[in-house]
Amino acid sequence: MTVLPDDGLSLAAEFPDATHEQWQRLVEGVLRKSGKEVSGEAAEDALSTKLEDGLTTRPLYTAPETAPDTGFPGFAPFVRGGRPEGSAASGWDVRQRIAGTDPVRVNDAALADLENGTTSLWLAVGDAGLPAEGLGRALEGVYLDLAPVSLDPGAQFTEAAQAFLTLCAERKMHPEAIHAGLGADPLGHEARTGEALSLAEAVELAQVTAASYPHVRALTVDALPYHEAGGSAAEELGLSLATGVAYLRALTEAGLTAEAAFGELEFRYAATADQFLTIAKLRAARRLWARIAEACGAPGAGAQRQHAVTSPVMMTRRDPWVNMLRTTVACMAAGVGGADAVTVLPFDQELGLPDAFARRISRNTSTILLEESHLARVIDPAGGSYYVEQLTDELAHAAWEFFRGVEKAGGQAAALRSGLVADRLAATWAARSKKLATRREPVTGVSEFPHLSEKPVVREPAPAPLTGGLPRVRRDEAYEALRARSDVHLAATGARPTVFLAALGPAAAHTARATFASNLFQAGGITPVHDPVSVTPETAAAAYAASGADGMAVLCSSDALYEEQAEAVAAALRSAGATTLFLAGKPGTAAAAVDEYVFAGCDAVAVLSSVLDRMGVAQ
Repeated sequence: MTVLPDDGLSLAAEFPDATHEQWQRLVEGVLRKSGKEVSGEAAEDALSTKLEDGLTTRPLYTAPETAPDTGFPGFAPFVRGGRPEGSAASGWDVRQRIAGTDPVRVNDAALADLENGTTSLWLAVGDAGLPAEGLGRALEGVYLDLAPVSLDPGAQFTEAAQAFLTLCAERKMHPEAIHAGLGADPLGHEARTGEALSLAEAVELAQVTAASYPHVRALTVDALPYHEAGGSAAEELGLSLATGVAYLRALTEAGLTAEAAFGELEFRYAATADQFLTIAKLRAARRLWARIAEACGAPGAGAQRQHAVTSPVMMTRRDPWVNMLRTTVACMAAGVGGADAVTVLPFDQELGLPDAFARRISRNTSTILLEESHLARVIDPAGGSYYVEQLTDELAHAAWEFFRGVEKAGGQAAALRSGLVADRLAATWAARSKKLATRREPVTGVSEFPHLSEKPVVREPAPAPLTGGLPRVRRDEAYEALRARSDVHLAATGARPTVFLAALGPAAAHTARATFASNLFQAGGITPVHDPVSVTPETAAAAYAASGADGMAVLCSSDALYEEQAEAVAAALRSAGATTLFLAGKPGTAAAAVDEYVFAGCDAVAVLSSVLDRMGVAQ
């Protein structure tokens, strides 16, 4: 009988460590079975994934590949968090956004949120929200010494700040008891609207808060306009750094010390369902801002204050319920990444004003992660992961290079006005749009597994967003346009456009390609119809005639059955009225029998748009 050592943890000591080269040889063997003859690093490259910003996700990370020393939580360069205790004491700040123009309704929403788990409020004020003079009524019954308020005031930041600080004075609050963000962001507003604002008013506001309100930050560096215009993670970071540096210059030129200037800024970033990239982005942002603080001679400035918001770009208008899953992953990533405050946008955010149910789900997302999953009880839970550390390091370098390019172009204001920012973000979005169109980047419920019979979710109209500057993009926008065409056709005719799936042979032969084709056509609002039993050359014509298809049919089967039956089935379908025949599979297969092909990696948006055109479905 073998007696284990007291600790019982040395079993693996009996086995030698595997080397990277041994792992590569095993990978070579697996790839060889799939027909790929590659070896060494080429075998590893075959399993790697290219990301934006020139980054690559590799299949294996080991200790020698880790990033430079990341320090300790709460100490420069703050990669591992802005505070030594992380969020372990009380969790992150659950910051609920409220957009609306009626002070009474805003007040009702604010009180309901604060009574049910929200710890701070983020209020849209000004042209895209509540009038500044309505702040008093909107915050009636809100204990401002317990519930911090963050304003999103657009161009009206001076009026909104004065209204808020006057309200605090009327309530006889001591300046040290006020915790708030006044949201002045002239360059962010210019990015949103194209309207250039002077920095002078924002600087004056910061001088007041720096002198009298130690826990109030006057300025916000909002990176959401760049994310919502299609920017990558490195571009979002680089432009936020350039904006922050522009504000630091203005503040220090007005007489504030470097440390005081750093204390007036809060940064806002998007959190997406790409959990590891979000974690790395927040960690890299703190590291880069600490580098700027060091260069400015302000090593005691502390960590970057971060507000993470679940990405509007990833939210879908069709099957919006899936947004609950996206925002849960994004919220988790924001918390793990060390964000100080996290806003989970309601799942119906893109449909209008969120209802009470959607708001409850959004705030409960943080509550579950904090109270049931205990996510905040571990400080920097992603720290030490070879993958996360390497991704953080690579992203930081990519963002720093872009930031340097913006500075060489004259800084953030010059880059916005010259078109440099717009052109760079447009190029990034164009490349990503190709991935979305080919479904290399799937959108669940939209480009993958769409639900054509879903009942539309209707909400009250929300205040119109600020426009005129950088565009606002959405991952679902190309497919949304196709579905809208289908909706118009449905309203006019009582039925959606229809395509017939001609499945050949047994289920084992046609199921995979029939499922692929069915998903693809439904993504464009086109209903796929197929015979309950696989068609043959003898039954194809009758099955097509009974389907009610609008001149379109798709052959679905294996390559072997295409060779045997495609021409005969195609002839039967054409005789029954099919004007265009597709084949689900490799281009060139049964070329004489069909007109076009649908296959993994094809431009689904282009194919679907062409099909709707041929069916006479209006633009």
